[in-house]
Order: sequence, then C-alpha cells, then structure tokens
Amino acid sequence: MSFTRTTALEEPIQVDLSARLKNHPSLIAPEPEHCPGPESKLAGQDDACAGCPNQIICASTPKGPDPDIPLITSRLCGIKHKILVLSGKGGVGKSTFTTMLAHAFAADENNMVGIMDTDICGPSIPKMMGAEAETIHVSNAGWSPVWVADNLGVMSIQFMLPSRDDAVIWRGPKKNGLIKQFLKDVEWGEMDYLLVDTPPGTSDEHLSVNSYLKESGVDGAVVVTTPQEVSLLDVRKEIDFCRKAGIKVLGIVENMSGFVCPSCKHQNRIFKATTGGARKLAKETGIPFLGAVPLDPRIGMACDYGQSFFDNFPDSPACAALQGVVERVQDEAGINRAPCEKQFDF
Repeated sequence: MSFTRTTALEEPIQVDLSARLKNHPSLIAPEPEHCPGPESKLAGQDDACAGCPNQIICASTPKGPDPDIPLITSRLCGIKHKILVLSGKGGVGKSTFTTMLAHAFAADENNMVGIMDTDICGPSIPKMMGAEAETIHVSNAGWSPVWVADNLGVMSIQFMLPSRDDAVIWRGPKKNGLIKQFLKDVEWGEMDYLLVDTPPGTSDEHLSVNSYLKESGVDGAVVVTTPQEVSLLDVRKEIDFCRKAGIKVLGIVENMSGFVCPSCKHQNRIFKATTGGARKLAKETGIPFLGAVPLDPRIGMACDYGQSFFDNFPDSPACAALQGVVERVQDEAGINRAPCEKQFDF
C-alpha cells in the first residue's frame, strides 16, 4: 500500500507503507507461534526454530541495535514529555481518554500537544478529534501532523487510507514499520506533550513503541481500566508488561466509574467494582491511583462529532474528574506546573 501527498511547494513524494523494517529479513514462510523474532539473538538457534523454513535466513540476519534509533531520538529531541496510554483490555475507553487528556493539556494555550495513534488496525483518534477527512502533507522536512487546533496535532494511519472503511490487514513487521515512520519521519517539532494511544494487548505495537522511544525517554504510562474484574484481569497483565519492559507506570485511571445523569447529576454504578476496582488494584500493586472518571453520555456524543467535551460540557462532573487526573499525571511525571496550570478554565 502506498500513498502520494503534495504541498503547494513540492513535487509529489511517494511513501511506501508496505516497506519492511530496515533490519527485518525477507522470510519465505510465516513466523511460527513461538518464534523468538528474526532480529532476536536467538533467531535461527532457539528450539522453536527447528524445522522452520526461515531458520537459515534468520540465523544469518545481522543482529544489533536498530540503526534508525539515533534518528528517532534526534527527531523527538524537541518533545519535553512523552506519555503512553495503555490498558491491555479493549473497550475501556483508552482512545476517548487520550483525546480528553490531550484537550485538557491543550486548554493551556502555552502547551503544544500531539497525539500519535498506534492502533494501526482500529484507528479512532481522527474521528474523535474531528479530523477524519484530513490527509497527511509531506515536505522535505517530513510528514506533517494534522493540526486540529493551533496547539494540538494528530498522526494516524487513518489519514493515509483511501476510505475510512478500508481494513488494514497487516502482520507485525508492517505495523512496526509504520510506527517507526510515525516517530522518525513526522515533523513533530517543539512540543510539551506527546500522547501515544495504543491498541489493546501487550504485543507488536507496544514492543515497538517501547524499543523506539527508550533512547529518547518516556515519562511513563497511564493505565486505563473500568471497574469490573473482567477488565482488571487484563490490566494486571499490562502492568506486568510495563515492569518487564522497564516502563514507569504513572498511575491507574478508572474510566466509566459510575453514570452521571446529565439532568439531575445523580450518579449510579453501572459497572460494579466486584473486586474493589482500580483503587484496590492500585493499592495491591503499589501504583498511584490517578482518579475515577464517570460515564457521561455526552462524552460519546462529543467523540462522535469530533468536538471537545470540555468546551461543550464544562459543567459535567467528568470534567472535574479529568482535571484531577491531569494534575496527578503531571505530578507523577515530575512536571512542574505553573500556578495558572493548577486550575483549568472548564
């Protein structure tokens, strides 16, 4: 898959989205279930490699650090704070939370904020940010983020698809290659915050983001969950992934924590915290509890219309809850807040 974008000043530039990672060898068969990875030091030598058609190819592939890491580090040197939004569970509102967090940071016009959507197969950030119909502009400096406000930019594969309904049917290497391009080729410029929205799980996209950003530095991850145990089960795995990968967990947010009636403001518990919810999990794991954000049907409506929930419904209890979460995220990341930043004008 490829696309061509032009600006008024340049000739068309062809970008090959199907290009593999620079170090990824050309395999002659799909990677087996327990494959250590073609770039692994055990490639071609592990027990799982026995009988694999790719064994000789993987064994002869050059090993070592990705040569693009220094380029990524240089490209991102102007970004002060990088925050991952993780969960492990799908449907808990990671992307929704990411957009609200971005709007909250961008409420201070002195902040430059970016969102990198690494959910390659299910990109929803552009829709929530009201930029679904936008496309990427390419210049000699690189790809330009789509700016939804003067101080809020977005990058997503959705901007590259011919139709919003086109499926992205890619294996891990292609996903990893695009994430690398988002970091290496996008002209992020000087930014205060880069929020990285991730898909569910602990797989290719998460490993790629962690490995590519390790040298440039990540402030940490915000883990999102809902109150019920079926969500917490996967969130525990995500926390374990962060610890094994050396990612600092800034804290846990309990999303959809109760339902707030838009009319009377009465709150009901839609999803019961049968095992204590995120607050208890935070205590058990020694991770900060960043706060609970209640359900408000207007949040979904704002996302569907690509509008800022804060701007349109400043009276919602969810706004006050998000304000507290933002401040605690800044505290856990060691971000100094000016006095005017301690209270958002919602």
